[in-house]
Amino acid sequence: MFVKRYLIPRLIQYFLVIFFGITIVFFIPRFAPTNPVQRTIAELQSRGSYLDPASVQETIDDLKELYGLEGSWLEQYGAFWKRLFTGDFGISFFQFPTPVIDLIRTALPWTVNLLFWTTMISWAIGNVIGGMAGYLNRKRWSKNFDAIIMVIRPIPYYIFALVLLILFAYVFRLFPISGGTTIGRKAAFNIDYILDVLRHAFLPALSLIILGGAAWFQTSKLIVQNVNAEDFVQYAQLGGIKERRIMFKYVIRNAMLPQITNLALSLGQILSGALITEIVFSYPGIGTLLFRAITTGDYNLIMGITVISILGITTMVLIIDLLYPLFDPRIKYK
Repeated sequence: MFVKRYLIPRLIQYFLVIFFGITIVFFIPRFAPTNPVQRTIAELQSRGSYLDPASVQETIDDLKELYGLEGSWLEQYGAFWKRLFTGDFGISFFQFPTPVIDLIRTALPWTVNLLFWTTMISWAIGNVIGGMAGYLNRKRWSKNFDAIIMVIRPIPYYIFALVLLILFAYVFRLFPISGGTTIGRKAAFNIDYILDVLRHAFLPALSLIILGGAAWFQTSKLIVQNVNAEDFVQYAQLGGIKERRIMFKYVIRNAMLPQITNLALSLGQILSGALITEIVFSYPGIGTLLFRAITTGDYNLIMGITVISILGITTMVLIIDLLYPLFDPRIKYK
């Protein structure tokens, strides 16, 4: 019953989303006005290389074959799916001749380590404090906390990040201005290298935790206030159950259920990187890589990053969809 009525339909939906998502990603960059092959030719000529018309056409043909742009769009589409199953996204245009998969493999650990921990910390802090503030909304500390969040939450992220950068990197000089590690430092599994990485990641992480936690706080508080109005909460209060037990065992626990789904979506989006965060702090992650790919019209790199992002989001949604009945016994596999 579970396999036929629940698992198989979910898996079909999962693969369809991946298929159509990757298809859209393949075609959208090809509608862009930039032509990576012509751009490469223009760069060669701007460096003083003279190419006669015959050499230009020969170079264009070679580049199209190298970048997987040879033939019609339909032929390119078929070749793209063949390469995709082997994890081959082709050669990067703007970092020739480095394979796209190597660029992603280098940048992805920085993004995953930064965003995974900041997402989990902001989710936990925002939901717990937001849940308590929603349940105890008449307390003075709850009102004060809510007022502070109302000021912080609407601030555009890039402004908030720049304020932290100017304040703690330029004025007080407590943290580095940019980068993931000190320039020239080689990766090594020792305490000095780990502390150096944490010091460079502190400001990006702080900005994500504060604004992310504020968003989780507001959502959790609103959900808890709605749960508070349920009959079972009123019944528990009339039954003399301790306030602390009602708040954590019944109210916040029920309010966390929709937040688990939102957490899965947030974790899936980690693989696409935090674009603004990594640009502001010059952090060497997927977000910075994606920005460079977009500005240079790097089809292969854009597709590689986006495909990984689609796989990450859909996989996390599938996992949470299958595990959700474990968190909420009221939901059955139907």
